[in-house]
Amino acid sequence: MASKRDLPFVYINVATTADGKLAPANRHFVPFGSKRDQELLLELRASADAVMSGARTVGPMPVNLGPGPAKYRKMRSRKGLPQYNLRVVVSGSGNLNPRAQLFRHRFSPIIVLVTRRAPESKLRRLREVADEVKAFGDKQLNFTHALRWLRKKWGVKRLLCEGGGEVNAGLLQERLVDEVKRRAAQAQIVKTGWRRIISGLEHRQIGALK
Repeated sequence: MASKRDLPFVYINVATTADGKLAPANRHFVPFGSKRDQELLLELRASADAVMSGARTVGPMPVNLGPGPAKYRKMRSRKGLPQYNLRVVVSGSGNLNPRAQLFRHRFSPIIVLVTRRAPESKLRRLREVADEVKAFGDKQLNFTHALRWLRKKWGVKRLLCEGGGEVNAGLLQERLVDEVKRRAAQAQIVKTGWRRIISGLEHRQIGALK
């Protein structure tokens, strides 16, 4: 088992509806965060060596996981960090779209974490657009091994995770999360079928993680 010294400090950032929902079950992007939420997100990225997100969050959305405007890059420089953070995408099955917006912005390395069940045909396409594609685990991603590798090879000491729910759940299950930063929208009508901060865990399992 890896000691904490072998692992990055992991903090999760989520903007949710008032009752803890992230997105509709069909994963269609529905923006509900405020301008201040976006500013807080970029401030959190300014302290991270790497920003990580799930493929189902990154793939359909116009995001690049970067540090944002110049003032946030200057903020990083004042902290002794490179202006641009490493970007990490979790895609256990290798289903990440190689034409995603993320890959159109080449300002910093992009790492894709997969499992060994990902077909070679999909891995080959991802290797064409990512800086590295690395497998951890057979059917489920082994986050402990993945984060230890990120620390050792890429020097990641602080890792910001921006979801989705399955990634959050995996990190929590392996007890890798050091801090959770949640911002709840106060005025939000919530419909059924929305996904929560943690997906794939039963209520009794979530309780056991506390």
